[in-house]
Amino acid sequence: MNTASGIQSGAWLLVAIPALTAAILLFAGRRGDRWGAWLGGFVPAGLFVYAVALFFSVKSEANREVDLHLFSWMPVAGFRVDAGILLDPLSLVFVLLITGVGGLIHIYAIGYMAHDPGRRRFFGYFNLFVAAMLLLVMADNYLVLYVGWEGVGLTSYLLISYYRNRNSAATAGNKAFFMNRVGDVGLSVAIMIMFAYFGSTSFAGVFSHFGAGGNASEGVATALGLTLLLGACGKSGQAPLQTWLPDAMEGPTPVSALIHAATMVTAGVYLIARSAPIFNASETARTVVTIVGAITLLYGCINGCAQDDLKRVLANSTISQIGYMFLAVGLGPGVYAIAIIHLLGHGFFKAALFLSAGSVMHAMNDRINMRRFGGLWRVMPITFAVFACGYLAIIGFPGATGFWTKDKIIEAAFDKGGTSGYILGSCALIGAGITAFYMTRALVMTFLGKKRWEDDVHPHEAPALMTWPMVALAALSLVGGFLLVFGGGVQDWLEPSVGPSVEVGVHTVAPVVLTLITLLVVALGVLGGWVAFGRRRVPVTAPVVVSPVTTAARRNLYADAFNETAFMRPGQWLTRALVFFDNRGVDGAVNGAAAGFGGGSARLRRLQTGFVRSYALSMLGGTIAVLAVLLAVRFS
Repeated sequence: MNTASGIQSGAWLLVAIPALTAAILLFAGRRGDRWGAWLGGFVPAGLFVYAVALFFSVKSEANREVDLHLFSWMPVAGFRVDAGILLDPLSLVFVLLITGVGGLIHIYAIGYMAHDPGRRRFFGYFNLFVAAMLLLVMADNYLVLYVGWEGVGLTSYLLISYYRNRNSAATAGNKAFFMNRVGDVGLSVAIMIMFAYFGSTSFAGVFSHFGAGGNASEGVATALGLTLLLGACGKSGQAPLQTWLPDAMEGPTPVSALIHAATMVTAGVYLIARSAPIFNASETARTVVTIVGAITLLYGCINGCAQDDLKRVLANSTISQIGYMFLAVGLGPGVYAIAIIHLLGHGFFKAALFLSAGSVMHAMNDRINMRRFGGLWRVMPITFAVFACGYLAIIGFPGATGFWTKDKIIEAAFDKGGTSGYILGSCALIGAGITAFYMTRALVMTFLGKKRWEDDVHPHEAPALMTWPMVALAALSLVGGFLLVFGGGVQDWLEPSVGPSVEVGVHTVAPVVLTLITLLVVALGVLGGWVAFGRRRVPVTAPVVVSPVTTAARRNLYADAFNETAFMRPGQWLTRALVFFDNRGVDGAVNGAAAGFGGGSARLRRLQTGFVRSYALSMLGGTIAVLAVLLAVRFS
């Protein structure tokens, strides 16, 4: 590993600058209302330019790994934690994604939040969020990563509950905060295990105990893998901690785009990919990761089919797409890079979809119910084109980004072989078909057909400050996937961090055949969505009489009800039982003893009459009693 030099020595500025601008915006007061949005909005764009320069400087290094030591954080006896930054292929692709796509979202937010009285506070939180995420992906040890991890959790709470005068926003922020805390317990326990077994929390120090020549047992690897997975599930909204992610839509749309496309939900995928040596040593941990990914991708797909809120449809699609990434990283060696490629492609098209949804919301007086839209392509052609590009990318239309990235995961799942390979591959394939269905439903209900909006709504295109970032992301949605996989560029780039990407050899299903099958499944999903919603009149109110599956999907497949039954209510019962035991047991014993002593002393106090004759009589009686005892003993 090389020591940072030249331009690399300033890598700490990637964290320091947005943290500093956040402090300026949050403490500037009303003086910052005029210029605060511009300062906060263009900071990530400037960081992106520096990140590109860092990329090329590290690319020229022999081993593509550079460490920048900042200071000694915890030098205690035999334990030492240094705060440092790691610049390697994995961290740099995340830095480019966060600053690149995040920068476009920030610029878009300048126009979106132009009339918001609290925009200075908003951009302060926004910049702080970026600083925390950059610290997370550039840390060179798990403890520094944990600082960024918690910073992301805090700022996500502040951004989701930004409209604090709304009860729904406050509830959503609390839900995200608490469910992330559950996941954070897993990461903190993993760090404790590392300290207990290895005496180190640095990546290099921990990973040296795994692989060839390592002394860590499979049991330790499994314990670490499962606790790290719990942390990853919390941040990335994977089962069973996925229900906070759709509710995060209560924040402003740029927040949804930043969280879902380029930052927070990708943190779990990053954590597992960064910890590849640990997961490579435990087949059990990898199996659990694939199961979580498969379940979650189907969960998100099914939920997306029944939502009428456009942003919630996209939120559930994020849950599903991150599920694909978890499935890929769970497949282990040779597939980590494929998961990261899909993560990057997802950042392009999901940001395009969210920003176009925000443009619709901006034009429709903050309404987001698709049943009240329809026919918007005529009055919002640019927004429609951007959404259509994101739509083509996410369903895997030939040539679009998803075609090059998601289809690789389906192929890798089948190539696992055996019964598990067929099950995982089938789940991924079915998910592709359902994705095509619910995204076609969203496209048709929002932009096609006859208009269904109220008379007081006058839809129009967004200003140029919002439109140009959307157009850039739309272009990346179409060609970004090809650029990522062209010549194996990104896969070869990531090899020093996650190992070589294996795509050659015997395939369970021939790649050409699998591609044709996938396209057929996607086409059937598109056809189903068009027949169900394109050829029929869309009612402005949701039908009451629907199938049990639709009812369940409207209620998030009862995931909230399950969490309440399995976790919240037992917790409430335990809390009430402990309160009862504390009141009646602990406090009861103390209070009972106090009452006993108080009552006894009150009764004994009556013996103290204050009359000398009474005391003399008592003394006489005592003397007679003593003499009687002595005489009895003497003559017995």
